[in-house]
Amino acid sequence: MVIKQQDCKPDRKANPLIGILLFLISIVLFVFTGPLGLLYGLVRQLFKKGLIGIGEFTLELAISVDQLGNVLMQHLFNSLWIKKNGYKFGNRDETISSALGKNKQLGTLTGFGKFIDTILDFIDPNHSLNSIDYHVEPTED
Repeated sequence: MVIKQQDCKPDRKANPLIGILLFLISIVLFVFTGPLGLLYGLVRQLFKKGLIGIGEFTLELAISVDQLGNVLMQHLFNSLWIKKNGYKFGNRDETISSALGKNKQLGTLTGFGKFIDTILDFIDPNHSLNSIDYHVEPTED
């Protein structure tokens, strides 16, 4: 597992129709190929690295799903979890926990945001703070 620093470039403007079309295509591809990729990845990692390989693979999946959630839920989280001057959710290269941790550091969490952070801290102490800028890259096979 390699941890590397990411650069932050502004998003380029996109044609809304292209965005909608690519979103629909991605959903169709995910529905039809996702289960096969999941099964193949689990079996491959099990035979290559055992349970450690499955753990690494599922961690990569969890982080990717978390990044999707950060984009998908950005408007709701920005409204409910942070104050107006807080660090915004929605960066597609960042997890929900990372954005939550940055707002915890800045002191810009609302009461509800603090409640969510407390739940995460109960499950994994200092989870949001430890998640700040945490990037997992696939290891060489």
